[in-house]
Amino acid sequence: MPVITPFRRPSRPPDRAPDDPDTPGPPGSAPLKALTALRTRLAHGRAWRNRHPRAALAVRRVTTSFSAILVLGALLLPNTFVALEPNRFVRIPGEAVVAAVLLLCLPRVPRLVAAALFGTALGALTVLNLLDMGFTEYLGRSFNLVLDWGLLDDAQSFVADSMGGAAAAWAAVGAVALALLLLVLTALAAVRLGELLAAHRERAARGALMAATVWMTCAALGVQTFGVPVATTSASKAAEAQAHRVVDTLRDEAAFAKEAKADRFGATPGAQLVPDLRGKDMIFTFIESYGRSAVEDPVMAPGVDRTLDTSTEALAKAGFHARSGWLTSATYGGSSWLGHSTFLSGLWVDNQQRYRTVTAGDHLTLTKAFEKTGDWDTVGVMPGVQKAWPEADWYGLDKVYDAFDMGYRGPKFSWSTMPDQYALEAFQRLEHGRERDRPLMAEVILTSSHQPWAPIPRMVGWDEVGDGSVYDGIEASGVKASDVITDSARSKEEYGKSIQYSVTSLTQWLERYGTDDTVLVFLGDHQPLARVSGNRASRDVPVSIVAKDPKVLDAIDDWNWTEGLRPAKHAPVWRMSSFRDRFLTAYGSTPHPSRGK
Repeated sequence: MPVITPFRRPSRPPDRAPDDPDTPGPPGSAPLKALTALRTRLAHGRAWRNRHPRAALAVRRVTTSFSAILVLGALLLPNTFVALEPNRFVRIPGEAVVAAVLLLCLPRVPRLVAAALFGTALGALTVLNLLDMGFTEYLGRSFNLVLDWGLLDDAQSFVADSMGGAAAAWAAVGAVALALLLLVLTALAAVRLGELLAAHRERAARGALMAATVWMTCAALGVQTFGVPVATTSASKAAEAQAHRVVDTLRDEAAFAKEAKADRFGATPGAQLVPDLRGKDMIFTFIESYGRSAVEDPVMAPGVDRTLDTSTEALAKAGFHARSGWLTSATYGGSSWLGHSTFLSGLWVDNQQRYRTVTAGDHLTLTKAFEKTGDWDTVGVMPGVQKAWPEADWYGLDKVYDAFDMGYRGPKFSWSTMPDQYALEAFQRLEHGRERDRPLMAEVILTSSHQPWAPIPRMVGWDEVGDGSVYDGIEASGVKASDVITDSARSKEEYGKSIQYSVTSLTQWLERYGTDDTVLVFLGDHQPLARVSGNRASRDVPVSIVAKDPKVLDAIDDWNWTEGLRPAKHAPVWRMSSFRDRFLTAYGSTPHPSRGK
């Protein structure tokens, strides 16, 4: 008979534990191993709770309390620093009542999904509210979900220039980590509260009914505590505002594209543009952050006004006279290029999409009008430009001197790549002081008054400017940006000093190098941020026209501007976008409209 060998199960190798998740296994075993590991951890957790019941109860209560505080805080969080007051957090959010009722009605799996989605959406809204706070503080407006993501790169660059590259990198990492953490924590908190409601369904249902009754009663009667309504739907309104902002932005894009194609002077021949300024050297200069607050705020105004009055007298001795008024800028606190393009294009360019639209077209800018005549050489002096700048063609600039073209060998002053006095001396050396066959039209952007206003350059002898090395000791001994950037009072003081420096640099340059045929138009691009100008400050900036030839100022007599460099409080205020057409008309230009299609 054949010998039958009994079957034996192969023995498991000693180094392969059955629950080891790192052990190779058959296809499809990974999810099973993960589930096994999760069950093991849960078992350990239950065992720990059984061994330490008091500690476990304390952890549960703390977790529940934190979840409730986080969710309610996110629902009641305003989107501005001004509104961030304790009374905002003693209200009843209607969204919480609705969410509680919905979660009580759902079975377990849909409830978990709904709670997680609700919490994630609430976290996203919180991130947007925080962005609104920052944008309102620095730019005087809310965050635009469509247009403003690119500005976050500019914010990081600003922090790098002000606080150093390492601080900027950590700030960026921290901001991203905070945003992700908020999304995760609000989702987990909503799930935790949803499970708590389900565990105490009967009591939770009675509580939700009572809360709904109180909310509706307070809403109907307009009940208030500490000056704010008890019943609120602030989170829903904030989400609705974000949605409307997106829709309005998309609609505005199409409407503005059509508006930009229509131009009162778009078809005007070059020979009929600014004929009354033929032979003049035209200098259009923007002083960074030079706003109305610099002239009128009790902290900054004394020093700035003294500088303006002193400069007016000095220019008069040199034969120059000035007229000044106010323009309302399209931007506030930053995004200077929006102010520049608004002033020069005659269009209201108040967001990045409008800027991209107008610079991609052929709308006539004030600077390009001089190029179109064929009678001026046109240049740009842009010490703040540190990368490719294709907009030069749209502005009609034959040559642009950026931060790397001006021969500067000195230190940076925070964001500003070089002092204004150096930039103007370089402009004199490279362009304005050269022998030429045609007059010059220049756009000059001065940057020393850019935030954080520390350290600020000092005036040196014009013959001592050299290659900028003279500023090494001045920068090293100046105030540090970190000492100013979070101090509102100190920021105001240093901001005022920076405006005095910029105005002094410009007016001394004109005294020293201006001729009988030099015409200077200078203005601020926007007000400084709210921490300096105030939460309800206007968007007005000073604007001045300075010339020796009396005919230049006689042409704008009907503008009723103030004599001198300091505009009177009640001097005319125009939208910045109206200046181009007024200027072209005052100096003899003939309108020939181009029509949008």
